[in-house]
Amino acid sequence: MQRRIFNVLLIASPYDAFIMEEDGRVEEQLYFEYVSLNLSSPPRVTRVTDTAAACEMLRCKHFDLIITMPGPDLAETFSGIRQIKQERPDTPVVVLTPFSKEVSRRLADEDLSAVDYVFSWLGNVDLLLAIIKLLEDRMNAEADIKGVGIQAIMLVEDSVRFYSSVLPHLYKYLLKQSLNFSTEALNDHERMLRMRGRPKVILARDYEEAVGLYEKFGDNMLGVISDVSFMRDGAKDPEAGLRLAEYLRGHDQYLPIIIESSETANSTRAEALHTTFLDKNSKKFPVDLGEAITDNFGFGDFVMHDPDTGAEIMRITSLKDLQYKMMEIPDKVLFFHTQRNDISRWLYSRAIFPIAEKIKRHRTRTIADIPEARLHFLDAIVRYRRMKNRGVVAVFRKDRFDRYSNFARIGQGSLGGKGRGLAFIDSIIKRHPECDGFNGTDVNIAIPRTVVLCTDIFDEFMSANRLYPLALSPAPDEEIHAAFMKAQLPDSLKDDFMALLDVVDKPLAIRSSSLLEDSHYQPFAGVYATYMIPCTSNRENMLRMLCDAIKSVYASVFYADSKAYMTATSNVIDQEKMAVIIQEVVGVKHAGLYFPSFSGVGRSLNYYPIGDEQAADGVAQVAVGLGKTIVEGGTSLRFSPRHPGKVLQTSTLDLALRDTQTRLMALEMPDSDETDLKFTSSDSFNLRSVRIQDIARSGALRFMVSTYDLEDGILRDSDSGPGRKVVTFANMLRHGAFPLAETVEFMLSAGQKEMARPVEIEFAAVVNGHNAGNIYWLQIRPIADKKEMGDDSILELPDSELLLRTQTALGNGNVDGVRSIVYIKPGAFNSADTPAMADEIERINRYFTEREEQYLLIGPGRWGTSDPALGIPVKWSHISSARLIVESSLPGYRIEPSQGTHFFQNLTSIGIGYFTIDTNAPGSHDIFDADTLDATPAVYESRHVRIVSYTSPLSISINGRKGAGAVAKPSSTGNIPDLKPIDLKP
Repeated sequence: MQRRIFNVLLIASPYDAFIMEEDGRVEEQLYFEYVSLNLSSPPRVTRVTDTAAACEMLRCKHFDLIITMPGPDLAETFSGIRQIKQERPDTPVVVLTPFSKEVSRRLADEDLSAVDYVFSWLGNVDLLLAIIKLLEDRMNAEADIKGVGIQAIMLVEDSVRFYSSVLPHLYKYLLKQSLNFSTEALNDHERMLRMRGRPKVILARDYEEAVGLYEKFGDNMLGVISDVSFMRDGAKDPEAGLRLAEYLRGHDQYLPIIIESSETANSTRAEALHTTFLDKNSKKFPVDLGEAITDNFGFGDFVMHDPDTGAEIMRITSLKDLQYKMMEIPDKVLFFHTQRNDISRWLYSRAIFPIAEKIKRHRTRTIADIPEARLHFLDAIVRYRRMKNRGVVAVFRKDRFDRYSNFARIGQGSLGGKGRGLAFIDSIIKRHPECDGFNGTDVNIAIPRTVVLCTDIFDEFMSANRLYPLALSPAPDEEIHAAFMKAQLPDSLKDDFMALLDVVDKPLAIRSSSLLEDSHYQPFAGVYATYMIPCTSNRENMLRMLCDAIKSVYASVFYADSKAYMTATSNVIDQEKMAVIIQEVVGVKHAGLYFPSFSGVGRSLNYYPIGDEQAADGVAQVAVGLGKTIVEGGTSLRFSPRHPGKVLQTSTLDLALRDTQTRLMALEMPDSDETDLKFTSSDSFNLRSVRIQDIARSGALRFMVSTYDLEDGILRDSDSGPGRKVVTFANMLRHGAFPLAETVEFMLSAGQKEMARPVEIEFAAVVNGHNAGNIYWLQIRPIADKKEMGDDSILELPDSELLLRTQTALGNGNVDGVRSIVYIKPGAFNSADTPAMADEIERINRYFTEREEQYLLIGPGRWGTSDPALGIPVKWSHISSARLIVESSLPGYRIEPSQGTHFFQNLTSIGIGYFTIDTNAPGSHDIFDADTLDATPAVYESRHVRIVSYTSPLSISINGRKGAGAVAKPSSTGNIPDLKPIDLKP
C-alpha cells in the first residue's frame, strides 16, 4: 500500500453537498469509520461548488481523488470533467449520482471516457470508504499483487446501483476480517503490516475486462464474485457470467467462484460449474455474501472436511493451531485440501505469504506423497514462526506464547537498558543469516527465550505497595529486601507467568534492566542484581520463586551500593525505573548443577594489547560455567579474537598452571520439586563454586580443558586421562574444535558496526560436540572511547618528574580535579589482611564522597577481585569516588589487568582512568615513585594505608589508543599547613 489517498476534492452544489454530508459530517464520518476499522491516515475532504473553482483549487494544491456530483445539466458536468482530466490526467475522477432510472438513462447517453468510475449515492458514508479503498487497491495492484504476492478478489458487475451497494459490504467484511487476523500479529507494527496485506478488490465491468484481469493476476486470485448478465463482445450477454465461470474453470478447477443473479434459474448451471450461487433479490443478500466469502475464500476458521461425507473433521483457528494439529490431520483429508489449494488460500487470506506460497507450489500428486508433504508443511511453518519471532519485540499473549516465541514484553513501559540491548541484538541476528550454521558448522548464534516486564509494572508495584518511603531511606539492605518480599506483584501477572512456565523447561535468570543501565553515556552494568531459579515440575512452586526473584531485583535498586553509585554519577535514585528480564539460563544439567559450557565478555577495543595485537582487534575473556566468575573478577582466560593462538596465560606451563581457572560457578538444581528457596539480598545465595577437577571427570568440559601430564611435564589438549585439568580452551582457539574466536569476532565487529561505537558484549554457550552447539549473545552495551587525546606534554616528561608512568593504561584524555592520593603501603600488603583493607578503603571512599572530592587510588594486585590472594576485594561502592585507579605489581605475581569485571566497565564508561604498573617486568618502562609519596606528609596514615594531599590538582594524562598514561609530580611536596588531617573515626 505504497500509494494512498490523502486528499479528496468534492465538486457539488451547496444543496447536493448538504444532502450528502448531513450538515457537513462527511469528513467526520470518514474519520470515525477509519478509526473503527483501525485504519491509518483518514483522508481530508475539500469542497468546491463548480468546475471553475475545482480547476483553481487544483492549481494550488494536490489531490489524490476527485469526486463530482452532477448538476441539472449533465452535459455541462461531463464537459467540466473532461477539462479537469486534461489538466490532471493521472488523478482518478469518480461521478457520484443519486439513483434514479432517469439519471441512469441520461448517463447511458454521455461520454464517460474521462470518468474512472460511476457510483450511485445511497446516502451511506460506507460507500465513500469503499470508493477510496477500491481506488487505492487499483493504484497498488501491480506492485502488491505481482510483486509481493498479495491476493485479489475480482468483482464482475456492470450494474452501477448493484456494485455501489455490494462494494461497501465487501470492504467492510474484508477490513473487519483483516482486523481480526491482525490480532495474531506479534506487535502493533506487525499488526499494521497484516492489515495492509489484506486481499485487494478489483472491479471488472464486462467480460473482456474480467478475462484481462484474470490473465494478469490469476496466480494470486483468491476468488471471484460475478454477476450473470453483462457486456461481452460489445453486447449484453445474459449468460456472460456463466461463460466466464467456464473460462475460469478451464484454467483453475478449484478457484472459488460466487455467482450472484436475480434470476434463480441460473442456480442449476452455476452449481454444475461447482460455484456458489446467491440470489440478488434476497433480503439478506449482504449476510449471504459474507457467509459465502467465509466458506469459500479462506476467511474465518479453516474447516477440514471428510472428502467422502463432507463431515467436519477438524477446525483450525490460527497458524499456531495448524502447526500443532498438522500431524493429526488424516492423510486423505490433508490430500483433499492440498489438492484444492485450500490451505494456501487460508494462509493467503491472513497475509501469511511465505508459507502460503511454499505450500501452494508443493506438488502432491498422490496420497502416498502426503507423509513427505506433511513434514514439508510443518517445517515451513516452524521456520516461518522462528523467522517472524526473531528481531521482533512481541506483545506477550498467554494463549500465543509457545516454544517458538523468542522475545516478548509484558506491559507498555520501557524495556530498560539490557532489554533494549537484547532486542537490538535480536535484530542484528535477524539481519545476518550466517548466524544459523555459523561458517558452515552446526553452531548457531541466538539469544535465549526472553520475556521483559516493562517499567510500568515496576511503577505499579512500587505505588500499590507504598514502598518508596522505606526504599529511599537509609535502611539496611536486608530490611529493604524483607519489605519488598512481603509486597504483592500485580494480580494480572499470574496467568502470564503460568503460561510462560508451561513453555520453559530450563532454569530462569531474572535480570535487572533499568532505565539508566547500559545507556550510552553512563552504563550501570552490574549495579543491580541477577537472580537465578531452578526449573521444577511443580509450577506453583516455580511461580512463587519467580515472583520472589522479581521482587528481589526490584529491591536491589534501593540497596546501599546502588545509592552510592547514584551519588557518584549525579543521578537521582527516585528517577530510576526498573524493567526485569526473565530469560532462560544457558546451560545443561550435570550432577545436580546447571551451568553453560562457557561464558564470556568481549570488548571491541583492547586497551591491553600484547604482541602483535592492536587496540582495534578487540579482546575477550572466557571461563567455564556461569559468567559470574568473570564479572566478579575471578580468574578467566583472556585472548584477542583476531589472534586466538596467542594466549598469554597458556604461553608457558608455569603460567597455565598458576593463572588459569580452578573453580566454576553453577546453579544448584534441587532434587525435590518442593524445594523452598529463601531469597536474600545476595543474588548468589543459590549458586555454588565447585572445583574444575570435580566437574571435568564427567566430560562436561570437553574442548575447554587440557590435561597436565606430570610425568612428561606437558599439557595435553584433551580432557581424557589422569592428571590435573587446566582450563585452556586450546582445542577451540588453536585446533578449531569450536568456532569460539570466530563467533566472538563476528559479534564484536557486527555489534560495533550496528551500534556505531565501540561495544562490550556478554555471551554464553552450550557445546554439544565437535563444531556443534549454540552461542547465546546475552548483552551489548557501548564502552567509553573519548575522542580527545591526553596531554602529550605530560606523557613526554622525563622519569624524574613523574610519580607514575605506564604503558598499560585504560581511559582517554586528561583527569582533572584530583588533589589527593590514597595508596596501600607497598610493604604492608598481606593477603590475610585484604578484607580489613577493603573495609578501610570503603571508609576512606565515604569520606571523599561526602565532601564531593575525588582521589587517585594505588594498590597492589587486582582491585575488586574475589580472591584475596590476588588483591583487595572491594566492591564498586568502596571506590566510587576514585578518578584514577592504579594496580601495581605484587612481588612474585604477574597478575593480568582486571578487564571484564562489571565495576570495571562502570569505571571506564564514566571516564575513570585505570593504570596497571609492573616495574619488575623485563623491559618495563613503568614508574611508581613510592619514595616521593612516602616522603610527603600524610593527612591520614594507618597500618596499611596512607593519604597525601596537595594544594593544586595533579597533572594526569592518558592516551588509551597507545595505552600510555602518566601522573606528574606536584610542584610542591613539603609541609602543607592549610591541609588538615583526615579523621576516619566511626
